[in-house]
Amino acid sequence: MSVEQFSTKGRLADVGEGITGDELQLAARNHGMPLEALRYDLTPPGLHYVLVHYDIPMTSASNWRLTVDGCVEQPLSFGQTELRAMGRQTVRVTLECAGNGRANLHPRPISQPWLTEAVGTAEWTGVPLADLLQAAVLREDAVDVVFTGADHGYERGVEQDYQRGLSVAEAIDSGALIAWEMNGHPLPPQHGYPLRLVVPGWYGMASVKWLRSIEVIDHEFTGYQNAVAYRFRTEAHDAGEPVTRIEPRALLIPPGSPDFMSRHRFVAAGTITLRGRAWSGWAPIERVEVSVDAGATWQDAKLDAGSNDDLAWRSFEYDWDAGPGEHVLTVRAYDESGRVQPVEAPWNRGGFANNSAQRITVLVQ
Repeated sequence: MSVEQFSTKGRLADVGEGITGDELQLAARNHGMPLEALRYDLTPPGLHYVLVHYDIPMTSASNWRLTVDGCVEQPLSFGQTELRAMGRQTVRVTLECAGNGRANLHPRPISQPWLTEAVGTAEWTGVPLADLLQAAVLREDAVDVVFTGADHGYERGVEQDYQRGLSVAEAIDSGALIAWEMNGHPLPPQHGYPLRLVVPGWYGMASVKWLRSIEVIDHEFTGYQNAVAYRFRTEAHDAGEPVTRIEPRALLIPPGSPDFMSRHRFVAAGTITLRGRAWSGWAPIERVEVSVDAGATWQDAKLDAGSNDDLAWRSFEYDWDAGPGEHVLTVRAYDESGRVQPVEAPWNRGGFANNSAQRITVLVQ
């Protein structure tokens, strides 16, 4: 059997088709953040969402090298000691998987079956990417910057190291960090130990884990993860548009107590303070609306004072006078760029950036 025959092709689920064995296998390897963990300002690493494209590589900080080369005047190679001597910065960043919400689409793209839980917020400590590029001295012919991780595998028949590219301007201006700590501790293996890229505001596919090389090239990067995988398409053979920054989203912490299977909620009648988080990769959140009647009417939630971390989530709350009966709670976010979270997001074949409004069924007793 050839690689092409053995590799799973991207497709859409048939009408009525349930979760496939391949999707179940992915769901068991990767995991989302339980929505009750939205109560933490910083997501504990074990609760932060994880998506690993291939295998978690065996790595060691003691012999790890990060190279910076290509279209630069001064190629560089860093071990941990040399890299940390470049200085350190800590930034709070909300990361979200580009496929978050994919399993709620119809037809459903066959892939990691996320609902709404593929998100987390952490404080990442490392050295700014811009400082490394400045030290290497970019040549005038520099166009894109390519980041290569140590994870290796096959995707739709293509053998590859996991690689992503940014334009030179994006690499310098995004505030990207080469991180070695998460929430004040060394990176866990599943989060990229010993080094990873963190690109604030971008969906998680841009933040390459187990980072081992940075190459500056004189042309647009056309690697698989940029040119094929993460594209907005409505037809299979469209070139599509690239997936980049995180679209605005708000999520409620599910109130009350859950049913084991359905996760529908049970609460007692009376005043209930609904709480949650909202974020956007384009601009700070400026408004969140809450509906307790499946979107028929909307009310403004109260936002917290915010912080200096514009691309990290912001908390909100809303006091609900809950009367007996079944209710459907939903929320939507607005950011300062004018972007609004839709009740229903447009469909695409990859299931990317599906920021349709969350719905939680609650029985008030």
